[in-house]
This record gives sequence, structure tokens and C-alpha cells, in this order.
Amino acid sequence: MTKMPAATVSEALATRLSVRDFLPAPVPLPLLQSILTKAARAPSGGNLQPWHISVLTGAPLETLLQAVSLRQAEMPKGEAAEYPVYPANLGSPYAERRFKIGEDMYALLGIARADRDGRRAWFARNFRLFGAPVGMFCFVDRQMGAAQFSDLGMFLQSVMLLLREAGLDSCAQEAWSMFSPTIYQVLGTPANHMLFCGLAIGWRRPDAAVNTLVSDRADLEDFACFQGFQP
Repeated sequence: MTKMPAATVSEALATRLSVRDFLPAPVPLPLLQSILTKAARAPSGGNLQPWHISVLTGAPLETLLQAVSLRQAEMPKGEAAEYPVYPANLGSPYAERRFKIGEDMYALLGIARADRDGRRAWFARNFRLFGAPVGMFCFVDRQMGAAQFSDLGMFLQSVMLLLREAGLDSCAQEAWSMFSPTIYQVLGTPANHMLFCGLAIGWRRPDAAVNTLVSDRADLEDFACFQGFQP
């Protein structure tokens, strides 16, 4: 709609980014059903397929957003999180990478580091899905372990690449785990399911400055080692 579909996996990877400003145009249900059906072919150790998905739009989504918004006003630091999004003592180079992407984003938004109210207000937009018309919430059975979190990641990456193939965009949001008790209550989530993350889905607003943010990536030699190859 606002972005040409990706013709190849390479194009989908190159054009995927965390979109933080969406157009309000609806997303067709058959398209989402097709994407999720295809994404279910993602690798899964032992073929456990541990993902459980709730996809909301319209009135049900607004009910959830309102409930979380009210809860955030009461508890701005969130409810009891069920897992740490980041390690408690994040070392180098990871801490520097996390700091830089935040500063790059706020620079595009024109929100100074000293503007705490401005930064808090922007962070609160997480819980409006940045205006996306669809919210997808990914759960995992509580009996699963760390290895199955990897399965969730591969499933979600598959969803995000298929969205790009269709010309759609997304933003994966672990921030939703901060308010998982409220989400469980509103959605009637089974007690054996734990929220992993939310995913904002919709059509990218092309003129939004924040949507020009492209995160840095380490050079190949910084993370890959090759052995035994002939020159």
C-alpha cells in the first residue's frame, strides 16, 4: 500500500525495520491468515511448534489498548515481568549498541536526552502499537524452556519477512511483557500460556521521520569465523 512488496527474501530482510508510525488503514484478515499459515513452517526443535498467537483489530484491540493505558498510568514501570528482556548487567559491546539505537531514534524525533517527559510520552506509544491497526501477541506454553524461545524467534522472523513480502510492516515489542497480567485478564489467556511479545502490524507511514531509522549492524568479521575454506 505504501511500500512496494519485497520480491525476494534478501529484499524482505533489507527492507524490514521496526516501524513506529503506522497508517490507520485496515489489514485484510485473509492476508494475515495466509501469512501465519506460511510462517508456521518455521523451524521448530522436535516439531514442538510452541507458539500460540492472538491477533486483534477493531473494538477488541481498542479494549486491550485502553486497559493497558489505564494500567500504565497507575504503574508506569510496569507490572511484574515474567522474564528479563535484557540481562541485568549488560556488558560491552551490547550495552553500547542498545544505548546508541535509543539515542539515534530520539534524535530523529527531536526529543533531547534531558526531556524526560518527552521520552516517557514516546515510550507510552509502545502501548498504542504506534498506531498500527493490528496487534499480534505471541504466547508460549509455560512448560517450555529457553530453547523454545528460539523457536518463537524463528516463527516471528518468518512472520515479519512474509509481511514485508506483502508490502506490510511490523514492530516486534517485548515491552508488552511489562503488562502481561492485564493482557491475560483482557484476553482470557489460558493459565499455562506466558506472553512473549507483541507485534504491531500495518502499513508504514512513509513521511514519518522515525521510520527512517535503520539500526547499525556489526561487520561480518566481528561476529563470524570461517575455518577450513580454500582460497
